[in-house]
Amino acid sequence: MKYGIYNILKAKFLVNEDAVKNWRFIVFLIGLAIMMIANTHSYEKKIFQIAELTNEVKELRSEFVDRRSELMKIKMESTVANKMVEKGIFPSSVPPKKIKVAREKNTWEKLWQ
Repeated sequence: MKYGIYNILKAKFLVNEDAVKNWRFIVFLIGLAIMMIANTHSYEKKIFQIAELTNEVKELRSEFVDRRSELMKIKMESTVANKMVEKGIFPSSVPPKKIKVAREKNTWEKLWQ
């Protein structure tokens, strides 16, 4: 047992006759570690991008709500009436009347009546 640990610490398993098998395994482990690190970096990059896009969506949504409320204020009848008074146009005191236009029947409709 003492010699086994001593040989590992001196790295004799890397220089003896069957060291090629050990080197292959070590290279495989290093490649696997590099792939895991690259995958983690890619994952974190996507997480940051998602967080950035979420913040942008929140900002755009709040801007949309602000613009919509501003538009509602502009479209109000009182606002429009005030702007028209400035130009010398006053609201009518007589309510509007609905005008109905009777559609003239074509010859086929007249025949089948």
